[in-house]
Amino acid sequence: MTQISPADTGFMIMCAGLVQLMTPGLAFFYGGLVRHHNSVGMMSQNFISLAVTSILWVIFLFSMCFSEDLDAYGFIGNPTTFFMFRNIGIHQPLTDGTSGGVTAKIPGLLFAFYQCMFAVITPALMTGAFADRLRFKVWIVFLFLWLVLVYAPWCHMIWGGGLLAQMGVVDFAGGIVVHTTAGFSCNAILLVLGRRAVVPGSESHMDIPHSVPLVFLGTALLWFGWFGFNCGSAIAANGVAVVAGWNSQIAAASAMMMWTLIDWVFKGKPGLVGKCVGCIAGLATITPAAGFVQPLSAMLIGLIAAPVCYACVLLSKKLGFDDALDVWGVHGMGGALGTIMLGLLADGPECAVVEHSPDYCVNPGTVTRSFSQLQLQVGAAVCCAIYSFGVSYVLLRVISCFFRLQLTSEEQHRLDEVEHGEVAYYHIVHEMKKPFMGLGGM
Repeated sequence: MTQISPADTGFMIMCAGLVQLMTPGLAFFYGGLVRHHNSVGMMSQNFISLAVTSILWVIFLFSMCFSEDLDAYGFIGNPTTFFMFRNIGIHQPLTDGTSGGVTAKIPGLLFAFYQCMFAVITPALMTGAFADRLRFKVWIVFLFLWLVLVYAPWCHMIWGGGLLAQMGVVDFAGGIVVHTTAGFSCNAILLVLGRRAVVPGSESHMDIPHSVPLVFLGTALLWFGWFGFNCGSAIAANGVAVVAGWNSQIAAASAMMMWTLIDWVFKGKPGLVGKCVGCIAGLATITPAAGFVQPLSAMLIGLIAAPVCYACVLLSKKLGFDDALDVWGVHGMGGALGTIMLGLLADGPECAVVEHSPDYCVNPGTVTRSFSQLQLQVGAAVCCAIYSFGVSYVLLRVISCFFRLQLTSEEQHRLDEVEHGEVAYYHIVHEMKKPFMGLGGM
């Protein structure tokens, strides 16, 4: 029986806490980017995922992701194996299912705890795309069903030892499972919901963040938490975790620098928001490759991520998708890009066998660069994009048969007050409600 490692256990507890911090960080990030009348609503849509996802995770969602195959193809896990967290060891690793494809030396319950945090933040990423539009009760229903129909299958197929893992597809920390699923699902939601309501004359103000300091705070928390996201995906306190951490740092830094330069050229000034978005683009793109590539390759990934994601953001606007916070361009395409570049930039064939691998190999015995690996990575990313888009579109259309999806034009401009009975800045709302006295009233 595998012995529990106290060092690995302590490390993974810390990483789980860091990933949990990312969801409030995302709420600050998105909450600052939207207009002031939707700040509370945006944060609520993010925060509620902590509750809904955690409950589902205990009941059956963890089992669907990490238990043995339910079907003959390895598409989904058996929801009864770990139902209500039974058969999950407190003092020993998982004996059924898989711990993300590695031999874990941490309690099974800790592995479940850590992976829950990934499931929490993944659907929350989508909320930035449809800002101002989707009703809160509809979001809760969609969140429940999306986790079961989109997140669970892809998590199982790649991290749970399912179909794609058996084929050789790799995703270190969520390029496919997290970013591609969320990024392409949100485009389907936008297709159903349409554009935001616009007050005549205010078109140029639609995408101006109402609070740059909140955006910066959210970015700082996300960057900090991302070390738990990527380092912890090694499932051990070892060299792979160290490389994953450094790769996260250098990819974020290089992408931020490149995004800043692009902003400087096209906008004339290097804004703080652009630096924040560039940082997130670099982190999203390195995520699938963080524990498989060399630091110099991570820098290259960050340098490529910025112009590619920037171009995708512009393309989305050109095509008429009202992706309010550029989720598809940054997360969807960033995650897919990193997944594909992994096939090109992973260590060479000399790192294929653990016993004979040189010391410089990042993760020997796992994945090496080759044309066949590149094909696998491209195929997985494309299939995930198509599946996530298609299922999300059908899902929201079905929900629309039972609920009104979208807020009215009037409700969108008083979203926080209408949906939550609270406002982020009472003094602003109070001033807006005062009757206009004109010059004669002065």
